[in-house]
Amino acid sequence: MDLVVPTTAFIAFIGDCTTAGTPLSPLEEAVCTATGPTGLGIIAVYSFLIAFILPLPSEVVLVPAETLRLGLSTNGNIAAIILVSGLGKAFGSLVAFHIGQEAKEYGPLVRWIKRSRFDLVEWSERKTVQLARKFGYVGLALALCVPFFPDTISIYAFTVLERDYYRFGAATFFGSAGRLVVTLGLASGTLALL
Repeated sequence: MDLVVPTTAFIAFIGDCTTAGTPLSPLEEAVCTATGPTGLGIIAVYSFLIAFILPLPSEVVLVPAETLRLGLSTNGNIAAIILVSGLGKAFGSLVAFHIGQEAKEYGPLVRWIKRSRFDLVEWSERKTVQLARKFGYVGLALALCVPFFPDTISIYAFTVLERDYYRFGAATFFGSAGRLVVTLGLASGTLALL
């Protein structure tokens, strides 16, 4: 199956880095223009940071797939991006996991987070906790496969329930990689309808 979609249409689907209407952070701009092995490093750092601190879209890492210049086909570039982004987010989620484990020791911090004024946080936490209770680490991976949803919230919500670093890291890797594959599938399906 060929996952490659036309660049302009795909970028329009996930959000054009140059004309999105909102100013890009320097890191997002670096991801959008990433090339070569250094570009993969930028994608890894971006994915690492969005796992535990930056509420930015992870799908943007797919933008440079056709211009990455790794000496691979576009599908090879996509595979490299998915692997590097998944690993970066898995390592970042382990940092979030550690922070979450430490935060459990501090009740006031947890109460403050739960009283947050953002309904999205409460909804995401509730849904993630439901998935986690019902499906365990597979539930976390499934929650992270949902494109265009801030996964930093899901990662932190899940840290409250679990203690296994290795399974948590594996679940976030597969969920993050799955999210990019789902995004590519949605883009391909959307383009086929046009």
